Amino acid sequence: MKITFCGAAGTTTGSQHLLEINGSRILLDCGLYQGHREKGYEINCNFPYFEPTSIDTVVLSHAHIDHAGNLPNLCRKGFGGNIFATFATRDLCQIMLADSARIQESDVDWLNKHNKRKGLPPVEPLYSEQDAERCLRQFVTINYERPMLIAPGVKLTFLDAGHILGSAQVLLEIDDEEDGKHKRLLFSGDVGRGNNDLLNDPAIAENIDILIMESTYGGREHEVPAGVDAHIGTVINEALKRKGKIFIPAFAVERTQQILYVLHKLFEQNIIPDVPVFVDSPLAVSATEIFRLHPEGFNHRVYEDLFERENPFGFENLTLIRAVKASKELNELKGTAIIIAASGMCEAGRILHHLKNGIGDPKNTVLFVGYCAENTLGRKIREGEKEVPILGDRYQVRAHIEKIDSFSGHADHSELLEYFSRITGPKERVFLVHGEQNASDALKEALDPLHEGRIEVAVLGREVIV
Repeated sequence: MKITFCGAAGTTTGSQHLLEINGSRILLDCGLYQGHREKGYEINCNFPYFEPTSIDTVVLSHAHIDHAGNLPNLCRKGFGGNIFATFATRDLCQIMLADSARIQESDVDWLNKHNKRKGLPPVEPLYSEQDAERCLRQFVTINYERPMLIAPGVKLTFLDAGHILGSAQVLLEIDDEEDGKHKRLLFSGDVGRGNNDLLNDPAIAENIDILIMESTYGGREHEVPAGVDAHIGTVINEALKRKGKIFIPAFAVERTQQILYVLHKLFEQNIIPDVPVFVDSPLAVSATEIFRLHPEGFNHRVYEDLFERENPFGFENLTLIRAVKASKELNELKGTAIIIAASGMCEAGRILHHLKNGIGDPKNTVLFVGYCAENTLGRKIREGEKEVPILGDRYQVRAHIEKIDSFSGHADHSELLEYFSRITGPKERVFLVHGEQNASDALKEALDPLHEGRIEVAVLGREVIV
């Protein structure tokens, strides 16, 4: 069996790992590389490490764009096989891939203006909304813990990863015809923290021989433990005392729904006063509707709430906004309010307009509830820059800036070590993926003294025989 690391090796984006087993070629994830526009376009367009027509099967860990976002392009370029995913992952992909297609069009408009100045020919989007829809026809959905034969001598089982709704660890039981051995390979996907407000803890995988494991937060710890609602209530109450608005940049899928669930509890318990709450993101509104359709994805507490309450993600003072007109009207809103809008890193979306209009008011608060990558607007604001660029102009940052990391969907360094320790079996070969180089190196350094098996940091484009 051969593994080729085609993405998310030395970086946290573009997850793609190719397995060649018993004459079949199985692709684990097919994510978009998200980086410099021109470099990203080239990588995503061409699939440098394989021909799409050569792939027999895709197994998808979850719906995030860095794991699923290039599937429409793969299908457009000739892949005709099955895409195996959980039920919730398929439904989230329906809205997220269409949204990605719209972003492609916007990015290509920018790139073509740039290319025109250089005298370069125009380029096309990687795929269209129609390509995204056609790609969904190739999905085959399986629930957790339901083994299925997906290739000769290869049986797939999805295990809950606790990262986002529908996220899965990929367990492959392999009868390798080349060396006659039975092997159990686990691809972690993205690993959740555990003790999540909505989701189950990551399931424990047993008797693993080969492990492909994420390392996003290698060497880093989250500041606040998961599920600390009292701390969130304190931050919100302090912000409300200033009589301003609270702007929460949040990813549309998982983060927004988790915030809504926590706010619902805080209102019910009278920990925070009743104030208007607005979710200003069409994608987040659609994702919230999908969440209500998948009780199988939630922990016991939320599962019971789904049947005992009308809607654990909704409450009387909540308004969900799709229309642009209603979004613009929020700028004229007087008094206190909580406004949740995408994107979480403040790189696009409606949050930019709210920040443009509100970041200069010292009564207002910007509350970050997740990671912001280097060079993003969110990172600049989080790190205390006093003046930031928003939609082509520069604005003084006078609003209060707050950070709560308890909402992160990724296990931190200590949690990754715990996850690794709970996986049973020899783990003879371990490959660390989905991490910046320093993060993967830090996790390897911590794991080496604890484990007798061979631990390697995956290298982009490298082929290994296992």
